Formats: sequence, C-alpha cells, structure tokens
Amino acid sequence: PVVALILVAGWIGSGRRSISLLEEKSALLKQALAARASSLGAEAAVPKSADQLGKEKEPIDWKKIPAQMEEIRANSDMGDFASYVRFKKKFTALSKEELISALEESATLDLPDESLRLLQQMLLRPLCDKDPEDTLHRYFGRIDDQRGELNGVLSGAMKNWAGKDPAAATAWFDQQIAAGKFDAKSLDGESYTRIQFEGQLFKALFPTDLAAAASRLKSIPEDYRAKSLQNGGSSIEGKDQLAYANLIRTVLPAKDQAEMFTDHITYRLDGGGPNEITEYLDRIKATSAERAICVEHVVKSNIEDLSRNRKVTREDLDAVREWTASQAPGTTDKVTGVALANSTQGTQKLEFSEAAALATQYYEASGNDEVLTGFLMAYNPDKGSKEEARVLAQKISDVKKREEILNRFK
Repeated sequence: PVVALILVAGWIGSGRRSISLLEEKSALLKQALAARASSLGAEAAVPKSADQLGKEKEPIDWKKIPAQMEEIRANSDMGDFASYVRFKKKFTALSKEELISALEESATLDLPDESLRLLQQMLLRPLCDKDPEDTLHRYFGRIDDQRGELNGVLSGAMKNWAGKDPAAATAWFDQQIAAGKFDAKSLDGESYTRIQFEGQLFKALFPTDLAAAASRLKSIPEDYRAKSLQNGGSSIEGKDQLAYANLIRTVLPAKDQAEMFTDHITYRLDGGGPNEITEYLDRIKATSAERAICVEHVVKSNIEDLSRNRKVTREDLDAVREWTASQAPGTTDKVTGVALANSTQGTQKLEFSEAAALATQYYEASGNDEVLTGFLMAYNPDKGSKEEARVLAQKISDVKKREEILNRFK
C-alpha cells in the first residue's frame, strides 16, 4: 500500500519517465532487430554466389572503416546498426597475429587523429580478449596519449588477465605503479588511469576472491579507494550486493561510505521505484544511519524532479512521509523539511511562503522542530526571503539550533 500510494502521488517522477522512455525505445529496437533478423535469415536461406562469398572474404579496407564508423556513430537507423555489428564481427574474427599486424599498419595510414584512434580502439578490444597479457606488454605505453581513449580499453585487458592469472596480473600492475607509469599528471593530483585499472582489477577479484579484493583495496591510497570501488562495482547485482556493501563498510571512511550508497541508489532510481529501493536496502542489510542517508537522497532527487514539472502538493509530501516512516523511522520530519526546501527549486517551484506554510502545518501537527530546522537548514539563504525565514525560525524551541538558523539568514 505504501508503494502504491507513492506511485499514485507521482513523486518518483524521473524514474517513471525514464522507464517509459526506455520501454518505448526497447520496443522499437526489438521490432527493428526482429525485422533485421528476419531479413538476414531470409538472406541466409538463399544460396550465396561465388561472387558474394568472395566479397565477404575480401581483405578489410582499413582506410575506409574509420570513416564508416564515424558515419555509424552519427546516425541511429538500423541499417547503420547492422553495419556496426558486421564490422565488429569482422574484427573479432581476426587472429591475434592479424590484429597486431593491423594495429602496426594503422599507424602508417593517412587518417585524421579521431579516425585513427577509433580504428585502434576497435582493434585493441578483441586483442584484449584474445591475449590480454601480451596486449598489455605490447601496448601499455599508449596509456599516455593525451585524450586517454585507449586507457579504458587497455584497463579491460587488466580485468581479463587478472581473471585468468590474478597473481601475475597484480604483480605486473604493481611493477608499473612502482616505476611511476601510473603517476598523476592532472592538476588535481589524481591518476584516473590508475583508478580505471584498479577498478578493473577489483572486478576480476571480487566474484572469486573477496579477501583478495579487500586486501587490494586496503593496500592502495585511501583517496583512490572509493573511486576504484565505484569504477569496478556499478554493475554488481543480486546476491553479491551484500558482500559489496560489507566491503564498502570495511575499507572506506564513513564520509565515503555514504556517497557510495547514495550513488547506488541513484543508479536504481533511473530504472526503478521505491519498491526496488526498499528491496536493495533490505538486501544489503542497511543500518539505520545508511537508510536515513539513502532515504533523504531518494526524496531530494524526486522532489526536485517533480518541481521541474509541477508544484509539489500536500498529497505528494504525505506520500513521501509515509514511505520515509516505513524505511527510516525517526527521520520523517527532517526529511519533510528537506523536501520542502527542495520544492522551492526548479521551474515549477513553490514560493518560500507556500513551502513555509506547509512546514508550519506539519510542525504544528507533530510539535517536532525537525520539520522547521530541516527546511531552514536546507533552504539557500541567497535566494532571498530572509526576513520570512527569521520569523519562521522563531518557532524553533531548541535555542542553540534557533540561533544557528537565525545566523544563516542575517
């Protein structure tokens, strides 16, 4: 009933629209693929002539492919999609030796930089699958390219190699780190390339050796741990989520733990509703503090989205309060206040006076300062209404909190 009420109230906004759009696109894609498969099936049923078979086995014209790929990327019709699949199959069918030869030849072609990078990425991907160790030994030096397009491709080779021989892959990786190959070159002092590789190594270790995955994370700089986990753990689902959550709790400081859990909640908001959020929190055995952080994040996200389309109503807030009470008892009034502050943003925002009136109604019904403090602490003083905010703050019984809020609206 709680979930149904929230859905009816319409407060999950973006999730619902995202689902609708995805379902529509998925249906169109399935229809197009089915039609294409039918067409391809009909073609396959017709005996091919010697000329047709000869053309299929012709050497690939490497010079034409980058321009064709750029055209495919610029268009979205199913003919181009089918062409992309054919190109991918051709590259995948090449032997390791043929791929290496093609990569060497590509450097001699008179191609624009963008086309050359695209071609080399396409060749490296199947090579990373066929022999990831040799690929890294041969092409690791290319991670220094300024734009970094090959970094993600080569980090995939790390995952493949570690999946086959984790000890050897990890030892090689550590040797490169010690040699300074992963030193930060950015102004913020962070090596995103290393984070990519650490994330892929984590992906390889986590499913089969949780202890090794945890040990690896503990051995790297603390400021790299969260992003490495994030880079390697976004696709973890089902039964592995509890182990992943426990790893977050073990290797990350509290401030980073909160961000990791809300990131996972955001991922689920894009494709699901409150029922899925609840199931996720139950599955990872979320603590009261974790639930409170995640619930506030969900409410904030959806109230902001709702305010882009229409004004938030009392019914919306009542639905939010009911779901919040079921997930994080004791936080309902604070979350209500924060939701009201967020409702003053967006193209269909509430005026401060409208939000303040609702906050006052909830405050008078519960007698809890948290509604007012949550609202006034989350509201941006730079948006104005300072005098109205100070009048509302006078209702707060907690002297210390009242003075803190009055100072915000000087």
